[in-house]
Amino acid sequence: MTEQIIALAIAMGASESQREVLEPLCAAAEQALTAQLRPGVTPESCADAFTVCAAWMALDGLSTAGGGGEVTSFTAGDVSIQAGGSGDSGGLTAQIQRLMAPYLRDGSFYFQGVTG
Repeated sequence: MTEQIIALAIAMGASESQREVLEPLCAAAEQALTAQLRPGVTPESCADAFTVCAAWMALDGLSTAGGGGEVTSFTAGDVSIQAGGSGDSGGLTAQIQRLMAPYLRDGSFYFQGVTG
């Protein structure tokens, strides 16, 4: 799946000349997202959202490393992302979490059975 993520990241604005840096970033993003998946969910079972989010993560890493400033806007359906040195990685993380929410483990804290 890493090759699909790399191809999508390039389609989203990374250049082919950045591939040497992009490959480990995409592999790391794939591993990070896979580790957060709910039991029974595989990257293939949520491939569309998974590849988009992993590519976003890799592009964010590329931008942080100083390699990406070309992408200023990207829209996929109702979801959009902007880059170009805006420094809004928190907004990107929130978009990734929203898109992957149905597939990720719930990391929220809640009380159950508390009487008041």
